[in-house]
Amino acid sequence: MNHFGFVKVAACVPSIKVADPAYNAARLEACISRAAQEGVRAVVFPELCLTGYTCGDLFAKPLLLQAAQRVLGALLRRTESTDLVFIVGLPVEAGSALLNAAAVCYRGEILGVVPKTHLPNYHEFYEQRWFTSALEWGGGEVELCGQTVPAGTDLLFEAGGMKFGVEICEDLWAVVPPSARLALQGADVIFNLSASNALAGKHAYVRQLVEQQSARCLCGYVYASCGFGESTTDVVFGGNALIYENGTPLAFSERFSAEEQLVCAEIDVERLRTERQVNTTFRADSAYEAAEPYELIESGMPPAPVGHLARFVSPLPFVPKGSLLNENCQEIFNIQVTGLASRLAAAHSKTVVIGISGGLDSTLALLVCAKTMDKLGLPRKAIIGVTMPGFGTTDRTYQNALSLMKHLGVTLREVNIQKACLQHFSDIGHDPARKDVTYENTQARERTQILMDIANQTEGLVVGTGDLSELALGWATYNGDHMSMYGVNAGVPKTLVRSLVSWAAQHETNPKTQAVLADIVDTPISPELLPATPKGHIAQKTEDLVGPYELHDFFLFYFLRYGFGPAKIYFLAKHAFAKKFPAAVIKKWLQVFFRRFFAQQFKRSCLPDGPKVGSVALSPRGDWRMPSDASAQVWLTEAENLH
Repeated sequence: MNHFGFVKVAACVPSIKVADPAYNAARLEACISRAAQEGVRAVVFPELCLTGYTCGDLFAKPLLLQAAQRVLGALLRRTESTDLVFIVGLPVEAGSALLNAAAVCYRGEILGVVPKTHLPNYHEFYEQRWFTSALEWGGGEVELCGQTVPAGTDLLFEAGGMKFGVEICEDLWAVVPPSARLALQGADVIFNLSASNALAGKHAYVRQLVEQQSARCLCGYVYASCGFGESTTDVVFGGNALIYENGTPLAFSERFSAEEQLVCAEIDVERLRTERQVNTTFRADSAYEAAEPYELIESGMPPAPVGHLARFVSPLPFVPKGSLLNENCQEIFNIQVTGLASRLAAAHSKTVVIGISGGLDSTLALLVCAKTMDKLGLPRKAIIGVTMPGFGTTDRTYQNALSLMKHLGVTLREVNIQKACLQHFSDIGHDPARKDVTYENTQARERTQILMDIANQTEGLVVGTGDLSELALGWATYNGDHMSMYGVNAGVPKTLVRSLVSWAAQHETNPKTQAVLADIVDTPISPELLPATPKGHIAQKTEDLVGPYELHDFFLFYFLRYGFGPAKIYFLAKHAFAKKFPAAVIKKWLQVFFRRFFAQQFKRSCLPDGPKVGSVALSPRGDWRMPSDASAQVWLTEAENLH
């Protein structure tokens, strides 16, 4: 079984007793056992958790320090057979210095000790009263539990297929956190042992810090802060455990709980490394830091196979979620509108010309055109919406096209293309009874010619309606609907198109326009190039032919955004679509995706201009440069061998 780059990690908030190392070690052992049962490869505990953070001047008492070291030794012996790294906080003597430190432990050994760099000594904190900063101490080796152990802030650890580093509480709050250098030195994951007390409004700030540092460092960040059992003489500790991956929250603890908290999540190390490979700024900074390489301590722990993910994998990675939906939809519209407005101004266009089919893509493009005219203070009548009924046009889409243009107040033109297409069939000697690719593409190219010529008539600009998903699959007629003067939907995948039109319907004040938009959202996706059924229904449904757009957009996202191969995409898709698509269906359409994506590159190599709206785009000038004759065999072979 493959691990697919996932490493399961945990942040634990145990119950403790202040200045009672034996009790605390027993609680840690119980938590370690629980974490091991859940398949965790590395778990981090809070700052100074073996003694308690709030021991005060007891830190200066040798008896407490000796007890902490003694119980850690016993804990190491009792966990020798446990295949899990645990990171525990305790005071460590280093000559005349006392370090607030983290001990990284695995199978009875202390792999290394990381001392705290930034010791807070303001407001309720006064750590410099007892501890020496790592900067002042300098690093080297320490004697701990009968072992001579490397110690310092320049240590990296390897375990379970990941490299990780450690920083302690205030280190994260510093102007230059140690985690920044650790990430540049290759740490995929940062573990933070913390003792941040609870204050009104502080939790939100802590989450922002962890979120931003994980995003800035392109890393996983696992944060554990002390909780129940710490002294409440002057402050209260809420027991905060957080796991983030590159700015995305994966798991949280229940704060202010009297129960012990174990928060687990899988970190996608492969995804993080891919991000770093393509991020030239990160690579440049890494090269700079490599002048002083950190010591890498290998645990020998192999990667563990992953059978099922606990983390959420969205089946719609392009679609905004929850509270972000409104903000992101507005942002996407603004990008599209601003792009078109700028192009109209540069081209000195008097009109925009757009083909309206009554489908999702042309609806979104028309909404963008309407908002653009409003933004520029121009009349919507300068939008020339052209409906061009053909052999496959149904009454439903035809009426929706007419109604939408009417309610939006644009200039409406209708050009039936059937006679022109029949004449063309006659000219080239094609039997119209033969419903093949020539039959279909003739209609698409005739429509494009009409739009281009009307644009010439009206000193206008043809706005393209094709979307990102169609570009990925090549579901467009070359030099037909493939072509325009500006493609406002070029960066918008089909699943997002549907969401944007739905969002627009919900925010539409005209009930009639709202009803039309709602019906368009519910209409099956079709190019309508083949005659309708005897009952007048759509006969040619795109998703029956090329596959569900939900799947193709999912494949596209993980292939382009992170470079994943078919095996990992298949693994993620089975998890995301477990309740909707059988594995065999996912595999079938995954093969179709890679076959079509490679075969249709020639269409993407000569795309019209259009705005990028998200992290995935296919412009040959911007994001995607690929030979039109590249072979798909490597990807298809892997896809065919999936189980």
